[in-house]
Order: sequence, then C-alpha cells, then structure tokens
Amino acid sequence: MRALARRAGRVAGRVAIVLAVVILAAVSLGPQSGRFRTLTVLTGSMTPTIPLGSVVLVVPVPIDEVAVGDVITYAIPVDDHRVVTHRVVEVLEPGVVRTRGDANTADDPWVAKLRGSTAWSVRAHVPGAGYVIQAMRQPGLRVGSVLAGTLLAVGMGLRRIWRQPALA
Repeated sequence: MRALARRAGRVAGRVAIVLAVVILAAVSLGPQSGRFRTLTVLTGSMTPTIPLGSVVLVVPVPIDEVAVGDVITYAIPVDDHRVVTHRVVEVLEPGVVRTRGDANTADDPWVAKLRGSTAWSVRAHVPGAGYVIQAMRQPGLRVGSVLAGTLLAVGMGLRRIWRQPALA
C-alpha cells in the first residue's frame, strides 16, 4: 500500500511539473504568436463581470464582427490613450463603437475608433490572477521565487542521487 501511495505521489508530481511547464509556455509564448494577449484589469469599471485584479484573455476578431454586448480591449482616444476593457453598447459603423464599463452608469465620454483590421475581444478572465502577477513583479519576490525553484530542483536531484542503491 505504501509503495502504491509513493508511486501515485511521483506520478502526481510529474503531472504537476508538466502542467506548470505547459502553462508557462502558453502564457509566455502564446502572446508572441498573435493568437491572444493577456492583460491585467486595474480598475473596477467592469465589476462584477470582470473583477478588479483579474487577468483577461483577449483574442483578435475582425472589426466588422464586433457587436453590441461584446467586451473589447482598446486604447482610449483621449488623454493618455490608456488601454481599457469595456462592453460595446453601440456600433456606429464598423470599427467605430461606443462603450461602457459594466459598473458605470453612463457610456464612456468618447467614441472609440478601433485601428487596424482586428479588435481584441475578451474570451476569458481569471479573477485575482493580476494580483499574483503584480506581486511577482516585485524584485524581492522575483529573486526569492527563482532561488526557491533552483533550490527545490537541486534538492530533488540530490535526493534522487542519494536514494539510489549502492553498486555491488
């Protein structure tokens, strides 16, 4: 029974490592392909649909397919041109839309003119993941996590070496 539990633990550990590598590759290499982007939501304007601190996954869609009700991410046409994620409340013409955050009582004070041939549409969000990303950007935590990962890998390797039976 003990051997079965040990084997199940090893299998679970390997599955966790493979899953972590796949997720890391998807998050780091996926946006480079142009198939999607990830962004952190920094305001509560889309609450409760997309809570503050969420990470959104946006995918490109043809501009002429943007419709009322879609949640899109774009650079606002005023002030600092910051990127916002808001719901389309009116399509004036292809590529020209009026938006509003779900938590807001009024439409945005500008008309958004989407540039290029595609718009970025929200497909999914992960609540709270933005807080983890912000924390990982702190120099101390970043260095600590790299050091902890390295020490864990070295420890696992040494444990494996030391547990091997002696040659006869």
